[in-house]
Amino acid sequence: MIHIEQKNHTTQDGKTVIVLAPSGRLDITTAWQFRLKLQECISKLSPHVVVNLSQVSFIDSSGLTSLVAGMRDADKVKGTFRICNVHPEAKLVFEVTMMDSVFEIYETEEEAIEGVPRSMTT
Repeated sequence: MIHIEQKNHTTQDGKTVIVLAPSGRLDITTAWQFRLKLQECISKLSPHVVVNLSQVSFIDSSGLTSLVAGMRDADKVKGTFRICNVHPEAKLVFEVTMMDSVFEIYETEEEAIEGVPRSMTT
């Protein structure tokens, strides 16, 4: 069982951003629960999601897959999917798999919440 802390945040322009902070390991045994949580938040609460990974010390391919799926779900509904506070040990996985270039990754939760969407900067 994975513990996922959930917070709702309203941005200055009135968007609701869901901040999910799983803790422990995001691996084959927990990734599906996290995936369901992401799906539920995106479909029922808000298309804008920030995943805070500061408490996730280990992530495997199924954990990454759940994040990719969440990003796709958010994209489908014109939402945003951002990751922040990647744990140093988990960061390596993002770098090795080149996923750090796929996701919008921010240093802090505040930056991720207010984050400038990539489409605005290009």
